[in-house]
Amino acid sequence: MLPLNRRTLATAGALLILSATSALADDVTDSLNDALTKYNNGQYTEAITSLNYAEQLITQKKGEALTEVFPEPLAGWQAEEVQADPVFGGGISAERRYNSENASVTIAIVSDSPMLQATMMLFTNPMFATADGGKLETISGQKAIVKYSAENKSGEIQTVVNNRFLVTVTGSEVAKDVMTAYLGNLDVNKLGALK
Repeated sequence: MLPLNRRTLATAGALLILSATSALADDVTDSLNDALTKYNNGQYTEAITSLNYAEQLITQKKGEALTEVFPEPLAGWQAEEVQADPVFGGGISAERRYNSENASVTIAIVSDSPMLQATMMLFTNPMFATADGGKLETISGQKAIVKYSAENKSGEIQTVVNNRFLVTVTGSEVAKDVMTAYLGNLDVNKLGALK
């Protein structure tokens, strides 16, 4: 008999609860039901495979929801498609790049990642935030750490939304106000409301 680890059991329990609340069958609930059947039949390896598949499907759904918060390009700019990927620890990373001639801005959002806790420490201790040249600013109501070189016309702005989402805006060959405009146009209300 193969023992199941706590993470697998917790994932199974959470996913089974999710499946019980869903009225419509979909790939996630089908995979969860398949995992439960295999588990009840003693097919533990196959049950884990089905649970992992369901977890990936849920991660994809979270990634799709995350893509909807990115702003449209500013006038004279073009935007690439949003790229969303899972990250270590169960989180999601999504990124969108904006271009205008030689200038570029990239917005990256990481959700529910263990690395978020370390970054949040920067916001609670200004000494850490400013240690490598960053400045604390408020941009569109969000506390942000801004590192910008006017000489190089490049920099980075980081903020945390709802204690769950790390937002990083990086820019190259771009004015700081363009970077802050992109951060200001990010739908932080929709982002903060994501489950």
